[in-house]
Amino acid sequence: MKTILITGCSSGFGLEIARYFLDRDWKVVATMRTPREDILPRSEHLRVLALDVTKPESIHKAIEAVGPIDVLVNNAGIGVLNALEGTPMETAREIFETNTLGTIAMTQAVLPQFRQRKAGVVVNVTSSVTVRPLHLLSVYTASKAAVNAFTESLALELEQFNVRVRIVLPGRAPETKFGDNARSRMQAGFPEPYADLVKSVFEGWEKSTKVTLSVDVAEAVWRAATDPSSPMRIPAGADAVEWAGQK
Repeated sequence: MKTILITGCSSGFGLEIARYFLDRDWKVVATMRTPREDILPRSEHLRVLALDVTKPESIHKAIEAVGPIDVLVNNAGIGVLNALEGTPMETAREIFETNTLGTIAMTQAVLPQFRQRKAGVVVNVTSSVTVRPLHLLSVYTASKAAVNAFTESLALELEQFNVRVRIVLPGRAPETKFGDNARSRMQAGFPEPYADLVKSVFEGWEKSTKVTLSVDVAEAVWRAATDPSSPMRIPAGADAVEWAGQK
């Protein structure tokens, strides 16, 4: 029985990925900053662990506790929605610390065991905004685009060790907590000169009919984890698939 470690499982994509793999008889290590046992089905194959990807000691403790794994899914991430002028550098650093450096740190932590066994898969969940840029997401997009570049270069390094690295690119997912997550970093609101742009952007989103569901992302991660012939970049969600085709 194979083991998968997933970061950011308290809600949204991570929670659904954990459910998806549990249903398919995998051992699942679901990590989150504040562990909650009640949000996933009880199973002898499930382990819920505390993990903060921005803290080296937390990463080390979790990896030591888990032991060998077969797949790492870097899903933990935070959002920000604002014009660049309305985004403090402190917020930008926070976004990169979690989305980019957290992904790099987690990957670095599992590579020794993958390399030694000459087996393993790393799946990095980024975003389709790196394919089709959207307004008010410059800092968030930059943090995810950096992960794309990191992943594609890392894949070349690890081919010699039979370790696969893949990218899953979800589209816009209104059912998740991304909006709430992003708004928590917008206490000052949008800069007034951008008011008309903000209004038009939100109106456009309200008219959008194609979106991404959490199960779309879980299915894409499953493909990345289990299909050696899967492409480097896997879009997840109707909108993401459409955008990938228009690239």
